[in-house]
Amino acid sequence: LMQKNILTEKKRVGKFILNRILQVVPVVFGVIIISFVLIIILPGDPVLSMVGERYDEQTVEKMRERLQIDKPLVFRAVSFVKNIFSGDLGYSFVTGRPVLNEILDKFPNTFILALGAMSCAIVLGILLGLFSSLYPGSVLDKTILVFALVGISSPVFWVGLIFVLVFGVYLGWFPPTGYGGVEYLILPSLTLGLRSAAQITRLTRASMIETLQQDFIRTAESKDLARWKILFKHALPNSLIPTITIIGTDFGSYLSGAVLTESIFGWPGVGRLALEAVLKRDFPVIQGTVLFMALVFICVNLLIDVLYGVIDPRIRTQNS
Repeated sequence: LMQKNILTEKKRVGKFILNRILQVVPVVFGVIIISFVLIIILPGDPVLSMVGERYDEQTVEKMRERLQIDKPLVFRAVSFVKNIFSGDLGYSFVTGRPVLNEILDKFPNTFILALGAMSCAIVLGILLGLFSSLYPGSVLDKTILVFALVGISSPVFWVGLIFVLVFGVYLGWFPPTGYGGVEYLILPSLTLGLRSAAQITRLTRASMIETLQQDFIRTAESKDLARWKILFKHALPNSLIPTITIIGTDFGSYLSGAVLTESIFGWPGVGRLALEAVLKRDFPVIQGTVLFMALVFICVNLLIDVLYGVIDPRIRTQNS
């Protein structure tokens, strides 16, 4: 009977994962269509952007033929989809390199920044939320809530500029911009992770206050267990389940390119690559980065959604 229950549960998990993947398929095709339409509706002629101010009509016609701009829209759409599934995102107008290579060269830097930002957000958010929940209504609690409110309300570009000015220029504790060792990662990570830290703080505080009033916590207290054991072994793990959604969504957005943060701190990631492509009117890179960012965001959220369902049986039961 136990083996039968295990097999049934495995089938339910497999069905849940398959349903989630099937739900993502139309979203992926929608993203591909939007990224194709994006280049069509953008103002300006990509061929003229490539050849510059001095050009002759023969050169322009050859470029149009090479880029298949002279072909019918349906043909271009089918060709675009075919190229995507074969890993061909075109070539950069500026560097002449394959767009996919340009993105893959920058993505590790974005991943490092996203990992640093998420680590700062998780550590700060959970610790502050925990301390705030232990002393509700106290001065410490109110101070932490003010921090959370400021963190959620402050725009990323403003926080980044303040950090550069104060900690980079005036105090000189960290390099204001650039890419290198760990010291270059601290300011952009804090800037990018501040909003997430504030959200995790508020959610952890609310969840912990609710969890500490549950019967299983009272049972643990009646057994004279150590306070730290009750908090970290019983209360905190049950309070962290709702934060998985925030962590997954924010980490996906970080991976898909933190344009403002990377631009402010001169961090050579996908977000900065996309911004430079817009400024230089490098249409294939714009198209490729938009598509890549969207697909990364979808995949990360799919992974978090599946993990959430695996951790909490109630979710896969409702959606099976």
